Amino acid sequence: MSAKHTNSSWFYILTTALAPLIWGSTYIVTTEWLPPDRPFTAALLRILPAGVLLVLMSRHFPAKHDWGRLVILAVLNMSFFQAFLFIAAYRLPGGLAAVVSALQPLLVMGLTWGVDGQRPVGTAVAASALGVMGMAALLLSQSAVWDPVGIAAAIAGTACMATGTFLAQRWRTDVPLLAFTGWQLLAGGIMLIPVARLIDPPLPILTITQMFAYAYLSLFGAVLAYVLWFRGIARLSPAAVSSLGLLSPLTAVVIGWALLNQSMTGLSLAGLITVLVSVLAVQRALTPTNETTTRRLLSRVARVRT
Repeated sequence: MSAKHTNSSWFYILTTALAPLIWGSTYIVTTEWLPPDRPFTAALLRILPAGVLLVLMSRHFPAKHDWGRLVILAVLNMSFFQAFLFIAAYRLPGGLAAVVSALQPLLVMGLTWGVDGQRPVGTAVAASALGVMGMAALLLSQSAVWDPVGIAAAIAGTACMATGTFLAQRWRTDVPLLAFTGWQLLAGGIMLIPVARLIDPPLPILTITQMFAYAYLSLFGAVLAYVLWFRGIARLSPAAVSSLGLLSPLTAVVIGWALLNQSMTGLSLAGLITVLVSVLAVQRALTPTNETTTRRLLSRVARVRT
């Protein structure tokens, strides 16, 4: 494997990491600048305009045989994930929900092993488990309320995103990146319309600040972030991409500490460093050069034992 190819992999890792870093700012934007108690409306206004914009920019209508997969991906990555995400957010402390979401890389590795028969690299599994422990140290408190419905929603949302990430990499189509992302956002947004209308109260007259907040969530939190995310899925291991998702709650914690004067204890700082080490370790283990080397070493060990 050439150094040029390895450098290219790290370029895609770093650019893909921008997506969860952007998503990590969603908490402060939502709590500080959006109208309260309208979670599904916020999700709808984030993904539906983004989908319309990307579909118009791409000017590509998917072929008939691509629609089934696109709709399934839209349900998993957009509609179901967004719905479960906000149910968990309202019923669980943010820390507990984040710890559950930290299981996503392990779920993706399990899917890759169970469906494709690709046994995960041991280093990546250990690093992902370390990330869960780091997230727990960073965010959990003794006062966390273990609400059964909230826990179920958090697990379901994490499972949907993990499955969507795995399938998006497995179902590689000829649909261009902008169209692939845009049609998922558009279809997912359309599915959220009745949910938002039935559950959320109508929007009040928006202030300029609120308009800019919704525009930021859509243009940066959906258009830019999802394009980078799906480009990363097309070029990197699904487990490597999923592990980058840990950067989202980590970013939210850092922003809360920097801008909202939220406290960060020594244990929290240790958890933050542990999560960063975990993400870096997974990326190093699953870059093409390291993953190939690891598998060759394991193969040699197996031959020696036999």
